Formats: sequence, structure tokens, C-alpha cells
Amino acid sequence: MYVDFDKLPQDARVWVYQANRPLADREVNAINAALQPALGQWSAHGQPLLASALVIENRFIVVGVDEGYTLPSGCSIDSSVRTLQEISQQLSASSEPVNFLDRSAAVQSDNGSVTVYPLPTIKAAVADGLLTTETIVFNTLVKTKAEFLSDWHVRAADSWLKRYFKSVSA
Repeated sequence: MYVDFDKLPQDARVWVYQANRPLADREVNAINAALQPALGQWSAHGQPLLASALVIENRFIVVGVDEGYTLPSGCSIDSSVRTLQEISQQLSASSEPVNFLDRSAAVQSDNGSVTVYPLPTIKAAVADGLLTTETIVFNTLVKTKAEFLSDWHVRAADSWLKRYFKSVSA
């Protein structure tokens, strides 16, 4: 069953999917239009899941599920990924290809926009001072709604990027 994201409990499990490029407003509308019915039908072993999704910053899709209502299974999680891949294919058919499984480092620029650093370029960006320990990073590794609400923006030094700063300071 689909519910508004704000209706999910604080301990709801979340997954963050990052697009490899900015999404146009029309694409965000298409994603929302596709996700709502898909999540409305989402189930685990025949039991409906209480789920929701948000598209934020025209770049990230946050999918949440109330595990206290019904626990998602591996198969149901796989089906949500397949749904995102189908949406990706639909969007890519009419515009520049989009991939929701991008693992680049996404940071908030000084002007509030999203800047990404593909994995192979992170070490050089740190060495060049483009990424510092104080750079604000979008924390795509959050696990719950509460963590998403409190730790969506973190310092790079407090994120998975911290390993890149150890080699610079050594």
C-alpha cells in the first residue's frame, strides 16, 4: 500500500537511489506517476508492504517501507530495483539515458546544486582541494527515515569518503 512519506514511521527502512544525471521536472513527475502505483502493489510473500517514495534534488529517489507493517523480502527488494530499472528505460527512451544505480560521490555545491564526482576522480578531487573534509555530501547510505531526516547532509569526513582523506593527511 502506498502512503505519503511523512506517514511512514521514523524506523521505516529506506533505500536511496542516485541518478547519474540531473532529472528534468517532467521526468520527476513521470517517476512519481510510475512509483506510486508500483509501490501500491509492492508485496512480500503475498503480503502488502506499506511503502512510499520521494524524488529529491531532482537526482535522488528515496524508497521507504514500514517494516513493522510487513517485512520486505529479498525478492520484494529485487522487484523494487527492477521497477526503477524499468522507469529508467522508459525515461531513457525519450531523453538522455538515466541510471538510478549511480555510485558517484554527490556533494552539495556552494550554490546549493548537486555536483558529482565519479569514483575514479575522487582521489584527484581530494588532492586538488575540490573535496575537503568539510564538503557537504549527500549521505546515500542512510538506513532509516529518521537517519535520512537527520543525516541526509553530512560532512565528507563523516561519510564513506573519509577513507580518501586519510591518505592526504598522512
